[in-house]
Amino acid sequence: MVGSHHVGMLQLHGPLWARSEGLRCGEISFDSPDQNVKCVRMLDTTYSGEIGTKKKVKRLLSFQRYFHASRLLRGIVPQASLHLLDEDYLGQARHMLSKVGMWNFDIFLFDRLTNGNSLVTLLCHLFNSHGLIHHFHLDMVKLHQFLVLVQEDYHSQNPYHNAVHAADVTQAMHCYLKEPKLASVLTPMDIMLGLLAAAAHDVDHPGVNQPFLIKTKHHLASLYQNVSVLENHHWRSTIGMLRESRLLAHLPKEVTQDIEQQLGALILATDINRQNEFLSRLKAHLHNHDLRLEDSEHKHFMLQIALKCADICNPCRIWDMSKQWSERVCEEFYRQGDLERTFELEISPLCNQQKDTIPSIQIGFMTYIVEPLFEEWAHFTGDSPLSENMLCHLRKNKAKWRGLLHKQHSKSSDHSGQMTDTDGNPSQTSKEGEVP
Repeated sequence: MVGSHHVGMLQLHGPLWARSEGLRCGEISFDSPDQNVKCVRMLDTTYSGEIGTKKKVKRLLSFQRYFHASRLLRGIVPQASLHLLDEDYLGQARHMLSKVGMWNFDIFLFDRLTNGNSLVTLLCHLFNSHGLIHHFHLDMVKLHQFLVLVQEDYHSQNPYHNAVHAADVTQAMHCYLKEPKLASVLTPMDIMLGLLAAAAHDVDHPGVNQPFLIKTKHHLASLYQNVSVLENHHWRSTIGMLRESRLLAHLPKEVTQDIEQQLGALILATDINRQNEFLSRLKAHLHNHDLRLEDSEHKHFMLQIALKCADICNPCRIWDMSKQWSERVCEEFYRQGDLERTFELEISPLCNQQKDTIPSIQIGFMTYIVEPLFEEWAHFTGDSPLSENMLCHLRKNKAKWRGLLHKQHSKSSDHSGQMTDTDGNPSQTSKEGEVP
């Protein structure tokens, strides 16, 4: 019992191919019908209104996934995303793709120019430009089908964990794969794995974090024994879509099995709870000068590090984009906090809009998570122009958030006796005559 509400297991409804997990992460329901309606409405899902009856809501296929599965079974190929655009937008999107390797690439603008199809359009371009389609003899129709499945399985109602975030991470991964220190040893297989893992690393993310799934006794938490719950789901969902699209069906079985396992290792590395594990290992390699990228294990480890960097690179972008991502991720945190408050659950850290401000959240994130990783990444790349550029943006952005935090505290200190330090932690008010 939690207060006066009994919170049951969150139930997920999913595609036919996800039978190992059973259900989809998009539709969440509680034991009580009233709670179910409120929860679904708060998460801004569209299924309850579109489907209507309880019987249809409970079916194993969501409406959206059923529609796409049926379309694929009928052999109907969706139009290429750029074909839906007028010539003006199409030309601008193509011009942007010619600069896809630039760090100031604006993924928000690109998503608008591609009519919300940034992930599909970007991946088709990168697979072609890296020569992966030719090298692996990929069927373009199957490639497009797979990418549409991936893009559609991201939840557009999530402020942060959506297909635009996946496209942003993929563009960053593309930039990292071009770093001379890494690019010199990469094979086409390495590049394909890196891009696929980046594109699908958060697929079917429900907009709530692992602790939320655990404390609500979600079936995925039980399935994965409370370990890397979301990351395991992202990986297994990706494998399901690869098999459903038959994108790699022409390759030998042992090759596809190896691809699936390596994708898993890459996606599982994005679990933020494993940050210290990977950072400590990277520091040890760099300190001992024993990193041998000719060794497949070491090379795969650096691909994991590259994906981890791409996943949390928002603070290293130019201010306008970095600020927008920061606001989006905090909005997603706050939505979870509102949901927890509604069902009388303990509000998770960073999810209380009344206490956790965007500047304080971002300063802490940059200080304890982003800076340590990117400083070591710069050490690995030999302070490449890209690494120096990212660290420069990171420091400038942190200074701007500190300035905004100071303004907030200046206003709040007029009404209370408590102030906070530059990292957003409470501090004692200075006594008269003392230097703060």
